[in-house]
Amino acid sequence: MMTALCKARPGPGAELVDMPVPNLGPRDILIKVRAASICGTDLHIYSWDPWAQGRVHPPLVFGHEFCGDVVAVGSDVTRVPLGSYVAAESHVVCGECYECRHGMAHICRYVQILGVDRPGAFAEYVAIPEQNAWLTDRRFPPEIATVQEPMGNAVHSAAVAPIAGANVAIFGMGPIGLFTVPIARASGAARIIVVEPSEDRRRLATRMGADVVLDPVTDDVVRRIREETGGEGADVLLEMSGNAAAIRQGLEALRFGGHASLLGIPSRPVELDLADGVIFKGATVMGIAGRKLWDTWYQTRGYLESGMDLSPIITHKLPLSEYERAFDLVASGRSGKVVLLPTG
Repeated sequence: MMTALCKARPGPGAELVDMPVPNLGPRDILIKVRAASICGTDLHIYSWDPWAQGRVHPPLVFGHEFCGDVVAVGSDVTRVPLGSYVAAESHVVCGECYECRHGMAHICRYVQILGVDRPGAFAEYVAIPEQNAWLTDRRFPPEIATVQEPMGNAVHSAAVAPIAGANVAIFGMGPIGLFTVPIARASGAARIIVVEPSEDRRRLATRMGADVVLDPVTDDVVRRIREETGGEGADVLLEMSGNAAAIRQGLEALRFGGHASLLGIPSRPVELDLADGVIFKGATVMGIAGRKLWDTWYQTRGYLESGMDLSPIITHKLPLSEYERAFDLVASGRSGKVVLLPTG
């Protein structure tokens, strides 16, 4: 038996339950979870917003960012030895659909996401397909190993944009937005302007290397971005918040011919001025879904091995039993990355 955090029924909240350790298929591995970090998607599920109501089917163990040690393997496992230290790609892809067979497995039409469509990692143990394991160097502590997956979202968002020499506007300084700041700097951004309502997260953004930090509550964001860019607007928009007002402001602040990477997931449909915000600007808009398999993971490893320090972003490490406090911290905006430790 094991302890797990379960979305037991529709509605806000979750509960700790005792349940059997997962069984393994022939190509599965069993991981003893050392750390599992909380994502915005987990907050959607915990708070039971409209997105979660339309996607998640309780009961479900949720959580999809994690690392741990391989303690059992299926009979057909060949690549991941017992005892390996691994993180995991949370998108379990079919390998057979049009997208998978055309090098776009990150947008597999039959994807199952750990902790969303199948049992996740807010638990002492989790079973995943061998193909989803990412072998990780033990020099990276669990709180860093577990954030490779969300860091990959930031890497993907930045990698598809022409960052070198660009004025980059980043909306939303949740953990993935914060990861994007040093990634944009390492990718050659000329100027990094961030927009974030939380004072604590604005301070973290400055610490991570942002040049200009704006508060959307008190600042005229569009005017300030244009002032900081010689009247032109941002060359690149990285929208990490999913907030409807932020998406509209970001597109308005984008220069003509600019590039927008949209990663944040709105909890409801968003109304946009496509004519002036995109079409007449000739803007390139890219939807970012997860990480390219496996290009983004290698890029992420490269940033970490080059010495990129993400430790300031990880502000809290809590035992799984304190999950209510952990989710309150995430929802409040007074934290960076919050990491749960299933074994205490």
